[in-house]
Amino acid sequence: MDILIGYESALDHWRTVGPNYLRGYDARQAATRRARRALTSSERPTLSEGNRRPAGCTLPLRTLVGSVDVRTRTPAVLSSFCSVLPERSFVDAGEGFLMSTPEFCFLQMANRLSLARLIMLGYELCGTYVLVDKGPAPRRDAPLTTVAKLRTFVEGASNARGRKKALRALRYVLDRSASPMESALAMLLCLPYGLGGYGLPEPRLNYRVDVPPSFRAMADRKHCVCDLCWPESKLAAEYDSELHHVDPERRESDARRRSTLITLGFTVVTVSKGQVMDSGAFNRLAHQLAKRLGKRLRYVDPGFTRAHLELRAELFEAIGIRER
Repeated sequence: MDILIGYESALDHWRTVGPNYLRGYDARQAATRRARRALTSSERPTLSEGNRRPAGCTLPLRTLVGSVDVRTRTPAVLSSFCSVLPERSFVDAGEGFLMSTPEFCFLQMANRLSLARLIMLGYELCGTYVLVDKGPAPRRDAPLTTVAKLRTFVEGASNARGRKKALRALRYVLDRSASPMESALAMLLCLPYGLGGYGLPEPRLNYRVDVPPSFRAMADRKHCVCDLCWPESKLAAEYDSELHHVDPERRESDARRRSTLITLGFTVVTVSKGQVMDSGAFNRLAHQLAKRLGKRLRYVDPGFTRAHLELRAELFEAIGIRER
């Protein structure tokens, strides 16, 4: 019997294997047909000897079943009832395991995560980093999905639980974040006041700015990549991570990149970890960026400050850092 894997187990799998195992349209269709047949099974999901399971999946393995009568709660397997499988929601993970796609994982987690953490998960799935419990976030070559793909999938899952919340979260997810701190920075600046953000216009993350030939003599590169960029306002915000302090070559390269952007007429604002972690310093940063963007901040206290502090606490807990 095929075993359907979802929720945290599927997320852990994708965090481990990356985008190379996503499979195409036809393969997903075939795997989803198998998954629908598996939902009709009267057998309880069990693991083979030695608890063999796909890469990245820890115990208990989170599985999906089509009947409450076959739900399982053991040290090895923990199953949840699932009645609806959207189109192209699974891939074949080998050895009788069918894995929820990143898009289906996002929809599933809408029933378990707060709105802020669901948005943060969307940033990760559409970004080039892996959120881990401890240590720096590993980089991956390409995103697992995109905001457009997530939205198309969720919109097509018309009867699925969590659909409304997932669609709401996707209004605030941006593509191509390169780190958890970039995601947190974008959310704190750009989520609406009611969710604890400063309501700034959405930036483009890791946006490529090409250097025109006429400026090449004053630059040492053909293009620059900005962490957060508002191209129409010629404004870039660059997060100065702790890696810059231990890597002289990277620090030098970033300094030259900023000089190039300034030559091209951009205003470049450097954001330190200390500014992000200190709520007062971050408030000043938000006002500086708002002024550059021509936006007047109109939040109302004490409601906004309460929501903002709650958002900060939730995001920093999610990425494993402590606020000052």
